Amino acid sequence: MKWIYVPLLFLLHAAVWAQDSIPEQPERRWDMLTYDLGNIFGGIGYAYTRPLHWQGDDWARVGGVVAGAALIYLVDTPVSDYFMDIKEDVPKAIRDYGFEYGSPANNYMITGAVYITGLATRNEKLRRTGVLLISSASAAGFLQQFFKSAVGRARPLSGLSKDTFSPLWSGDKDFHSFPSGHAILAFSNAYAIAKQFRNPWVKAGIYTVGMVPGISRLWEGKHWLSDVALSVAVSIFTVEAIDRYLDRKYAQKYNEQADGVQLDLQVGPGRLGLVLRF
Repeated sequence: MKWIYVPLLFLLHAAVWAQDSIPEQPERRWDMLTYDLGNIFGGIGYAYTRPLHWQGDDWARVGGVVAGAALIYLVDTPVSDYFMDIKEDVPKAIRDYGFEYGSPANNYMITGAVYITGLATRNEKLRRTGVLLISSASAAGFLQQFFKSAVGRARPLSGLSKDTFSPLWSGDKDFHSFPSGHAILAFSNAYAIAKQFRNPWVKAGIYTVGMVPGISRLWEGKHWLSDVALSVAVSIFTVEAIDRYLDRKYAQKYNEQADGVQLDLQVGPGRLGLVLRF
C-alpha cells in the first residue's frame, strides 16, 4: 500500500502557506528536531492530564459520547453479523487498505515521512503537523493498549456475545475488542490532516478515508461497532488536546477561522448514532 504516501504528502504541501513566525523558532535542523521531540512528549503528557481540567461543557460532551455509544451497544450484535456476512462482497483492495493503513508500522512510516519532510524543508507548519500526527498516534495508541487488557471485551469472531468480558490483563487476544487500534490510529491521522483544510467537502473526504480501517475491523469480526465509535471519539479528543498544546509552541496555526468538529448524539425514529459536525 505504499502508493498512499505520495498523495498524502502532496495534500499536506498544498495546505501550507506563509505566515509570520511567532514565537521565534530554532534555525538549525538539529535544534528543530530536539525542540519538536520535546513537544511530542509534552503533547502526550498534556493529553493525558486534560481530564483533570475538564469543566461542565467538556463533561457534557463526554456524557453525550458515552450515551451514544451505549445506544450503539444495543445493536452491536446484528450490526456485527451484517458486516461479517458482507465481507466477501467488499473489494479486496479496500479490505487490504483498511488493514495496512491502520497498522502501527505503516502509521509511523506515514507520520514520520510527514515530519521528516517538514524538517528537511524547514517548513514550520509541516513540522507541527508531523508532531501532531506522531504525538496523537502515540498518546491514543498507548491508551488503547492499556484499555484492551483492562476492559477485556470479547471480539465478535471469538463466538462469544458482546456482553462477555475478561478484564484486568487477560492474555487472550480474543478479549482485546475494545478499543480498536486500527480505528484510533487511522482516524487520528485523518482528523489531524483535515485540520489543514477549510473546505468541508475535502474534510469529509479525508474523514471518510480515515474511517475505512475502523469499518474494516467490523468485516473481519475484530471489533463491535460501539468499539469503533468510541475509538473515533478518543481520536478526536486526543488530537484536539494536543493541538491546543501545540498552539503555545508554534506560530503556524491551522485555519484559525474554521469551526471545529462537534460530536452530537442523534436519536429519533429510524435514527440512532453519533454525528460529526464540521
